[in-house]
Amino acid sequence: MSELAIEFCGEWFRADPDGPTFDIGRDGDLAIEDNPYLHRRFLCITYEAGLWWLVNVGTLISATVCDAGGGVQSWLSPGNRLPIVFPTTSIVFTAGPTTYEILAQLKGAPYQEIRSEDPDTGATTIGMISFTTSQKQLIVALAEPMLRRDGTGLSEIPSSAGAAARLGWATTRFNRKLDNVCDKLDRIGVKGLRGGPGALATNRRARLVEYAVASRLVTTEDLPLLDLTEDV
Repeated sequence: MSELAIEFCGEWFRADPDGPTFDIGRDGDLAIEDNPYLHRRFLCITYEAGLWWLVNVGTLISATVCDAGGGVQSWLSPGNRLPIVFPTTSIVFTAGPTTYEILAQLKGAPYQEIRSEDPDTGATTIGMISFTTSQKQLIVALAEPMLRRDGTGLSEIPSSAGAAARLGWATTRFNRKLDNVCDKLDRIGVKGLRGGPGALATNRRARLVEYAVASRLVTTEDLPLLDLTEDV
């Protein structure tokens, strides 16, 4: 039987395959008590038919779930479940202004992480999509608090005005480029960036940060982009 450990903000928990479900939420086994935007029970982990499962038992919030290398990623919406099959699984979600990351470590995992790297440069690629330098700057500006967490599992996503000021841009310019970035990712199938046909999702900044960090689209190595002033 595989063993599953859960890590959040440096604290470790163990799920019991023979016990009740391991609950994550304001009142869960992993309790995040100080966020009124989070469900009392948001996620639960259960052992069934020889597999560990992550279940979204909430009604409003979705979670981004991926392997450690960012090569396999899913969007876990309310009422759905996913098997936990990789040695390290990252679970990223946003409640109100705060984004959280929880890691699940599975001993005896049936699958290994998928990594996509250029053998010459070592650069990681995410699908067949490229971004201009200014578009990448925008993503890094929004993801900066997540990238600078220093071992903590939570951060606050800046507002569009705050991220624009960080880059020295006008907010209108920032929002225009945010539209372009979301359109690019929506076209390759990234969910949660649009609320419907022709409509932008109200929480698209949070969803963009979740995707970008979980998929390793941006990493701490990209932080120097924030200091660039030339628009490319």
